[in-house]
Amino acid sequence: MPGWLSSVRRVAAEALVPASVLVLRARTRERRVALTFDDGPDALTPAYLDVLDRFGALATFFVLGQHAVARKDELLAIVRRGHQVASHGYSHRRFPTLKRDEIEGELRATAALLPPAETQHPLLRPPQGATSLRSLLSCARAGYTTVLWSLDSDDCRVQSADQVAERVAPERIEPGAIVLLHEGQSWTLEALPRILSGLREASYAMVTVDNLLTR
Repeated sequence: MPGWLSSVRRVAAEALVPASVLVLRARTRERRVALTFDDGPDALTPAYLDVLDRFGALATFFVLGQHAVARKDELLAIVRRGHQVASHGYSHRRFPTLKRDEIEGELRATAALLPPAETQHPLLRPPQGATSLRSLLSCARAGYTTVLWSLDSDDCRVQSADQVAERVAPERIEPGAIVLLHEGQSWTLEALPRILSGLREASYAMVTVDNLLTR
């Protein structure tokens, strides 16, 4: 998590920054959760989709433009199977290091690859979750809501399916949670059935971010 959003500053950001600009979770008492996957599409995307289908779960995929160019079939499969796709930028460069016109170029290039319906009220997760006040405002001026997360699976720091599944266990989840996961990792794929089974047994509905935020 970016330093300026840690501890007290994170709480202040949630309280002070409008939800149209920055979202870390949904404020709801309903047992609903959004699983999100960064960095795809990838060769493992179809396997991720098969697991989600098996559990009747929907998810949001924050896709990289440069990967979407190379994996058009996988991108279309995500949409065809009922999931949401949203922007993760184009090149995975950290937005705080970019000028405003460079950020807007990243957003435009990726938006051009997404189905039109996915760009009506566009969502964005900046690469590595890196944000600054300047980059947040640049994204907001371009019409984007920045979506971070309330629970990090840590699957980009560990390579153990057991640890990832434990991190996203139902007792760690709260209604309205947005969970960070990643594509292209065998240990995340291995953990996914256990994560989904646990959430389903705990009576959580697994929905897209868009659905989580609009109900």
